Amino acid sequence: MNGGLSVLAAAWVVARRDFTAILFSRSFFFFLLGPLFPVLIAVLAGSLGSRVDASQERAVLGVAMAAADVDALTRARAQLAPALGDDLPELVVIRRLGQGESYDAAQAMAERKAHVAAIVTGPVSAPVLTGPRGLIEAWRGPVSMLSAQARAGTAFTYPAVVLKPVARSSGTERKGRFATAQGAQTLLFLLTMMLAGMVLSNLVEEKGNKIIEVLAAAVPMDAVFLGKLFAMLGVSLVGIATWAGVGGLLWLGGGFSPERLPDPAVGWPLLIALGVVYFAMAYLLLGSVFLAIGSMATTVREVQTLSMPVTMAQLMVFFFASFAMTQPGSMVEIAAVLVPFSSPFAMLARAAQEPALLPHVLAIGWQMLWVALLVRGGARLFRARVMKSGPAGKAKRAGRRFPRFH
Repeated sequence: MNGGLSVLAAAWVVARRDFTAILFSRSFFFFLLGPLFPVLIAVLAGSLGSRVDASQERAVLGVAMAAADVDALTRARAQLAPALGDDLPELVVIRRLGQGESYDAAQAMAERKAHVAAIVTGPVSAPVLTGPRGLIEAWRGPVSMLSAQARAGTAFTYPAVVLKPVARSSGTERKGRFATAQGAQTLLFLLTMMLAGMVLSNLVEEKGNKIIEVLAAAVPMDAVFLGKLFAMLGVSLVGIATWAGVGGLLWLGGGFSPERLPDPAVGWPLLIALGVVYFAMAYLLLGSVFLAIGSMATTVREVQTLSMPVTMAQLMVFFFASFAMTQPGSMVEIAAVLVPFSSPFAMLARAAQEPALLPHVLAIGWQMLWVALLVRGGARLFRARVMKSGPAGKAKRAGRRFPRFH
């Protein structure tokens, strides 16, 4: 108790003060606009890339053969096109060779006389492809089929295939769930790393203004620590809700349908709910570490120096959780679930791939335990460092050094 307030009540006062101060500030508006710029750049880059791809001409295959072989190869492509479509290269006749005439395809490609990607020469019974290695290796199969069709004539035909589509198969469902797990895990990591840094910047600012020492003198240090963590978590959730709302409107306005997304194992409503819970756990775990770092730093340069190893370590944790996602049921995945900093990422990926709910209850309880331990330990370090750096700490040390005599 301090001033009649319990730790939780004092933490609520600090959290409400920080939350309202940040939420109604002008900087919060620019904070909300921040992620829109990289999204806008990505959309413009994607649109430009699609235009560039659309403007590029399709690679064509030049044909330099005897007149009979050219006609046979052209007919063969017309017969195979309904079945194979774009898998067949476009054919452009470069030269119809006469009796005994030869054509140097390599020289033509070197001198760039023929505006084609590759050239096929020789008889249809033994075609020769000349061109870049990667392209001719890709066209080896289609050219062989064209040659076989050309030699067989009209007798060699392909039967029509009747298509019976189904909603999904086990293979596509597993692949879709893996893609959903990967996307959810990446989004959770990006949001955590982008938003957790606010705790550190807010703390350094208040340490420089001596506000933190006023709060520490008024309420228990544990309450200051908890209040700041949950206030910044609340601000982050408001930002995420705003971005999600704007993104959802743009998604629906662009004509995209939610049915196109692969369904996660637990369903979209529960995955979103678990995503919010696991974001809160990851944010509190990382935020408690950042607050402990802030208690040891006195300048912005020190903050950057001390936070860089934590950021790199968190990146390694993300890679560890991503690798564990590819090894379901293995010791690697179990280790990723048990390590507190990787547990939210591993469990969110598991929610997209496995329908069982009991592991999430246990994992959330385990993560809450570690949050409590880290918050408690960080608060003690925070109290020790902050109280020693302020006027109260100096007065206490001076009192011990120069005792009063009555």
